Amino acid sequence: MPHSNAKTHRGSREAGRRELISRSLQSAQHCLEDQDFGTAYAHYLLVLSLAPELKATVKETFQFTLFKWAEELDSLARIQDLFNCYEQALELYPNDEVICNSMGEHLFRMGFRDEAAGYFHKAVKLNPDFADAKENFYRVANWLVERWHFIMLNDTKRNLTYLKAIENVVRSGCKSVLDIGTGTGILSIFAKKAGAPYVYACELSKTMYELARDVVAANNMGSEIKLFHLKSLDIEIPKHIPERVSLVVTETVDAGLFGEGIVESLIHAWEHLLLQPK
Repeated sequence: MPHSNAKTHRGSREAGRRELISRSLQSAQHCLEDQDFGTAYAHYLLVLSLAPELKATVKETFQFTLFKWAEELDSLARIQDLFNCYEQALELYPNDEVICNSMGEHLFRMGFRDEAAGYFHKAVKLNPDFADAKENFYRVANWLVERWHFIMLNDTKRNLTYLKAIENVVRSGCKSVLDIGTGTGILSIFAKKAGAPYVYACELSKTMYELARDVVAANNMGSEIKLFHLKSLDIEIPKHIPERVSLVVTETVDAGLFGEGIVESLIHAWEHLLLQPK
C-alpha cells in the first residue's frame, strides 16, 4: 500500500507539472498577442525550467519574445536587465548563434565593441554560413583591428628579421617564451617553429585574442602555444605559467609605447616573469 501511495503522489505531481506548463504556454501566447513581451518572456523561462525537453519546440518563439523584450529594455535604458535576459537565454541555449549575434548587436550599439566582437565571432563559429553574424563580425573588426596589422603582416623583410632574431635566441638556449600583446600570434608561432618547448602569449583585446586562437589553431599549434586573454601585468606564477620565462618578445612598439602601458608591462615581465641573468 505505501508503494501504491508513492506512485499516486508522483503521478499527481507529474500531472500538476504538465498542467502548469500548459497554462504557462497559453499565458505566454496571450501576452504575445497583447504585446506584453516581458511577461511572456517570464512565462517561457518558467516553461523551460520545468520542461527542458521543450527547448527545440519553443525555440523560435522564445527568440522572438527575447528580442522584443530586449528592445523594450533598451528603449527604457534598463541595460543591466537586458544583459541579464541574454545571460538567462544563453544558459538555456548556449550554442544558439542567433541569440549570440543579437547580444553582440546590443553590445556594439552601446559601444562595447570588443565584447560584441566576441559574441559575433562565437556566432560565426557556431554557424559559418550565418551571413548576418559574419557581416557584423567584419564590421566590428574594422573598428578593432588596426590597419597597421595588415601592413606589418605583409612586410616580408620585417617578419624575416623577427624570425631570425627569435631563432638565434631560442637556439642559443632559451627554452620558454612569453609574447606580450601577441596580436595575430605571429611571434609566438615564430618561437614555436624555432624550437622553443614552452611558448606563452597574452592579449588584452578580446577580438585579437580570438583571432590569435584561430591563427594558432590553423597552424596546428593550438595545444603547443598557451594563450591568455590577460594583460601581462595580471599574469601570475605559478597560476598561469609554471615558472619565469627565459625570453620575452613583444611587438607593441609604436605610439602605444607610452599610451598603452607597454613600458610598465616590460618592466613587470623583467622583474617577475623573466629569468634574471646570473
